[in-house]
Amino acid sequence: MAAEQINQTNKTEKMTGARMFLECLKKEGVDKIFGYPGGVILHIYDELYKCDYIKHYLVRHEQAAVHAAEGYARVTGKPGVVLVTSGPGACNTVTGIANAYYDSYPLVVFTGQVDSKLIGNDAFQESDIVGITRTCCKHNYLVKNISDLPRVIKESFHIAKTGKPGPVVVSLPKDILTAKMDFEYPDKITLPGYNPTYEGHPIQCRRALKLLCEAQRPVIISGGGIIHSDAWQEIREIAQKLNIPVATTLMGIGTYPQDNELSLGMLGMHGNYWANLAVSNCDVLFAVGTRFNDRITGCLKRFCNDAKVIHVDIDPCSISKNVHVDIPIVGDAKNVLNLILNEYNTGKYKYNADMRKAWVRQIESWKEKRVIPAVENAILRPQTVIKHIYEKTKNKDTIITTEVGQHQMWTAQLYKFNKPRQLITSGGLGTMGFGFPAAIGAQIAAPEKLVFNIAGDGSIQMNIQELMTCVDYKIPVKTAVINNGYLGMVRQWQEKLFNKHYSQTPITSPDYVKLAEAYGILGIRVTEESQIDEALDKAITFDGPVILDFIVEPFEMVYPWVLAGNPLNEVLLSNKIEDNLQGEQL
Repeated sequence: MAAEQINQTNKTEKMTGARMFLECLKKEGVDKIFGYPGGVILHIYDELYKCDYIKHYLVRHEQAAVHAAEGYARVTGKPGVVLVTSGPGACNTVTGIANAYYDSYPLVVFTGQVDSKLIGNDAFQESDIVGITRTCCKHNYLVKNISDLPRVIKESFHIAKTGKPGPVVVSLPKDILTAKMDFEYPDKITLPGYNPTYEGHPIQCRRALKLLCEAQRPVIISGGGIIHSDAWQEIREIAQKLNIPVATTLMGIGTYPQDNELSLGMLGMHGNYWANLAVSNCDVLFAVGTRFNDRITGCLKRFCNDAKVIHVDIDPCSISKNVHVDIPIVGDAKNVLNLILNEYNTGKYKYNADMRKAWVRQIESWKEKRVIPAVENAILRPQTVIKHIYEKTKNKDTIITTEVGQHQMWTAQLYKFNKPRQLITSGGLGTMGFGFPAAIGAQIAAPEKLVFNIAGDGSIQMNIQELMTCVDYKIPVKTAVINNGYLGMVRQWQEKLFNKHYSQTPITSPDYVKLAEAYGILGIRVTEESQIDEALDKAITFDGPVILDFIVEPFEMVYPWVLAGNPLNEVLLSNKIEDNLQGEQL
C-alpha cells in the first residue's frame, strides 16, 4: 500500500518551469550548454546543480557564450545552446546572435527575464530582448505561460535547424521558472506559416542541367548552404562529371578540395584573382547556397552581365535579391544536386569536352600572374606564418578558426582546406572577437581534433578573457596571434584610400607570453622565420592551451584586392599600378 501511494504521488507531482526547462533540453538531445548565471535564472542554475546529463560551460562574457555555441554548432551541425540572465546578460548576446544569423548557423539562446508582471515597468535588469533581437534572429519568443514552455522549446529547436538555419531567442520570465505544472513534451509541432521547401522543382533542375551542358565557360559557386545540407559530395561529383571549375565563398571554403585542378579557391574582394576573372568571363554561373553578398559580387551592375545565372537556395528570399537569376531553384542543396545528378546519369545530356578543356586551360593561364608582397625585405611576413601553420597541421585532423581582419583573409587564401567544417570564421557580420570562443566551442565538439585559432592582435583582445575558460575546462586550443601592432585591415584601407592617415589604428598589446603565464598556460614569442617550426611543434604537442605571439611586418597588405564598388575583374595584385589587372575580358 505504501509503495502504491509513493507511485501515485510521483505520477501527480508537478514540475517547476526551471526543472521542465532541463527536461525539454534532454528531450532534444542537448548535453552541452554555454552560459553565465544571474539573478532571474538562478532557479535553472539550481536545477543544473543537481543535473547529471547536461554539461554547462561557464564563460567569462555572454558574447563569448554565443560564439562558443556557434563554434560547437559549426562542427556538429546541431544547434548550439546558450543560457544567460536578463538585462545586460541578454544584451551581451546580441553580437553573437547577429553573427550566427548572418552566417546561418543554428542556435537556441535562452535569456532570463524579469517577472511577467514587471515587464515594461523598467524593472532592475530588464531589457526588451525580443524587440532588440527581432531583426537579427530567425525567430524569438517571450514565454507568457508555463503551459507554453515545452511547446516553445520544441518549436525553437525545430526552427533553428530546419530550412535556412539560424538563431532562435527564447525569453524566460522569472515567474515562469518558478510556476509548476505536469510535464508533457509534445511529440510533434504544427507551424502553418513555416514550411521550408526541400525538394527542387524537377523541371527547373532539368533546365539547369541543359544550360550547364550547353555552356562553353561555366563556373560553379559553392556557398555555405552546401555545408548546411551536407552536399559537398554532390557538388564535387557534378564538377567532376561536367568538368566545371568551382569557386567558393568564404562560408563555402572546404566544400571543394583546394588541391583539385578544378578548384578556383575563394572568389571576391580578397579572393583569388583567377577565380574573379573566371566568374567575370563565364557564360553560365551555377550558384548553390550563397546569398550573393557584396564581398563576392563587387559592383552589382557589372557582375556576370553576359552570363546566365542558375541559383539554388533553400531560402526563396535570397533568390534574385541581389543578382538577377535566370533559373531559380528553391530547395535543399543536397536534394537539388541529387536530382540534377540523377538526370545527368540517364545519359541524355552531353557537353563539349574540348570547349571545357580550353576553358580550364584559360583559367590556368591566369594563375601565372602572381601577387607581389607589399613590403620588400620583411623580417617575418604574416603570410609566411600562415604557410608554416598549414604545413605543420595539414596531415592532422585540424580545425582552423579565425578572428576577423587581414589574418582571416590570408588564412582563407593560403591554408588549403579540403574538408567541410574545417574552417570556422565570421563572414556576414565580420565579428572581431569571434574566433577564440568559437575555437573553444569547436574543441568541445571535437575533443580529439587539433583546434588552431588564427587571430590578429586587435581581435584577440576582444574576448581574451576566455583563456580562463580554457584553463578551467582543460580545453587545449592553440592561438596564433599575428601581431603587427595595427588594426591591420582598417590600416590597409587608410594606406590606400585615406592618404596614410592612420587614425586610431595603431594598437598596443600586452606581453602575450607573460599574459599566458598569468593564466597558467604556455606562451611563445616568435620574431624570425627560423623560429616558427620549433614553436609550432612545441605548441601542438603541449597538452593544454597555448598562445603563440608572432611579431610580423606591420605594413603588409592583403592582395588580391578588389576595391569596394569595383567589378571583380578589376583586381589589385600589389602596390604597383603596373601589376594590377584592369577589366581583363576574353
